[in-house]
Amino acid sequence: MPSLERVGMVAGEASGDLLAAALLAAMRARWPQVRAQGVGGHAMQAQGFEAWSDSEALAVRGYVEVLPKLIPLLRLRKRLGDRWLAQRPDVFVGVDAPDFNFDLERRLRQAGVPTVHFVSPSFWAWRPEKVLKLREAADHVLCLFPFEPALLAEHGVAATYVGHPLASVIPQQVDRPAAKQALGLQPDVPVVALLPGSRAAEIEHLADRFVQAARLVQAEHGRPVQFVMPAVPSQHARLAALLAAQGAQDQVRLLHGQSHAALAACDVTLIASGTATLEAALFGCPMVIAYAMPALSHWLMRRKQLMPWVGLPNILCQQAVVPELLQDQATPQALARAVLQWLHSPAEVAALRQRLARLHTELAQDTPTLACDAIANVVAARSGA
Repeated sequence: MPSLERVGMVAGEASGDLLAAALLAAMRARWPQVRAQGVGGHAMQAQGFEAWSDSEALAVRGYVEVLPKLIPLLRLRKRLGDRWLAQRPDVFVGVDAPDFNFDLERRLRQAGVPTVHFVSPSFWAWRPEKVLKLREAADHVLCLFPFEPALLAEHGVAATYVGHPLASVIPQQVDRPAAKQALGLQPDVPVVALLPGSRAAEIEHLADRFVQAARLVQAEHGRPVQFVMPAVPSQHARLAALLAAQGAQDQVRLLHGQSHAALAACDVTLIASGTATLEAALFGCPMVIAYAMPALSHWLMRRKQLMPWVGLPNILCQQAVVPELLQDQATPQALARAVLQWLHSPAEVAALRQRLARLHTELAQDTPTLACDAIANVVAARSGA
């Protein structure tokens, strides 16, 4: 098997940073001399990653929202490509962020650099044209979900199912009383975790609604409820100001990061659609999924949506196991009602946790080893060619 010396990587946002960090740890264990460079966040840097730019630069979603950042992103992608073509890595691994990574991967691949894309785009859910760009960009795809390699093969894309690394990191049995104690929460009082997302646009459109919904839940539940809100470092000050403006700083406890701690401790989570919903599912959390964006972006995205759900738990279970409230449906009143429904329905909570436990088992694989094997095979095949 080849020995890797230099790896180029670009990971987008907090979720990509975590995925890439787990992969980097496995790569360093197999190839201790490996040097990884590119775009990454705090978790990757903790694994010795040399960040030329922070993954937060790629934290943008939608059509309208990306326009102000488009020129800086294009310049960043050009600089990265130039640098890697001058100092060629043994392999390039793009982690998620397809709108940024695909063009970069295609450019490097055409120049003879082996390319691996970690996380198949959800072409089976929306934007089916993505698979055509993926076929041009990547020599190989590392898939998080078991049904994806067969679908990609139909389009001529080589792929390996590696499982979802979070399914191995998150314990299958969660000790909620201990998790509450670790956060200094009362063990016999329900906990609702508010996760409005990590992007600035998500915070703008959801955080205020979530806080208003929390106040309604507290008023209507009839008994005390504890609220926690994890915040990524870049959004902590903004969320603190929002809580203060609503007079909710004493009602909602703002955490420095600690999203997994919050999900382990909570009885229900009110959560933005995205990777965090899968994390919540792996923690066995009853959840209410919400999302909102500018009307034009929503209209454009809905035109390309192929499935009746947007939340990963519903997509993976192929049924509406948790409620989704999107755009105008995501009013504070509707969000509060959905949260209260979980708090008042212990039998439904128990049934959901059984279904999510089965999903957890399906996704738990030796992801780092499988991913490293696939990367090594790609490098070996390119070297042999």
